[in-house]
Amino acid sequence: VQLQAFGGGLAQAGGSLRLSCAASGRTFSSYAVGWFRQAPGMGREFVAGISWSGYSTSYADSVKGRFTISRLNAKNTVYLQMNSLKPEDTAVYYCAASERGGSDSTGPFEYDYWGQGTLVTVSS
Repeated sequence: VQLQAFGGGLAQAGGSLRLSCAASGRTFSSYAVGWFRQAPGMGREFVAGISWSGYSTSYADSVKGRFTISRLNAKNTVYLQMNSLKPEDTAVYYCAASERGGSDSTGPFEYDYWGQGTLVTVSS
C-alpha cells in the first residue's frame, strides 16, 4: 500500500482545512487508517483513527470536537476535516495504514505504511 497525504497549507486561527490521504492498492479498504502529526522538535503524536469499515473512530483529546476523520473506500481515500484550527495545530501531518490495528491504534509502531506528510501552518 502506498499513501499520499495532501491538502495542507496555511490557515488562520479559527479556520478550516481538509486533508486527504489517497492510497493505492486493492486491499486498502481492509486497513485501519490513522492521522498523526509532528511539530518541530516534538515526537509524532496520534491525532485520529478510523477502522477499516469507517464505523469506528477515535480522536486525541486535543482535537476532539474540532477534527473529523472519515473514509471513502470506493475512492481509496481517508479524510481529516479540521475546523476551529489553533496555532498549536501547526505540524506536519501524516497518514498511516495498519493491517492489524483498529481505530484505537494510537502508537506509530502499530502502523505498517506511511505517507510522506503534508504541512499545516495555523497563524494567530
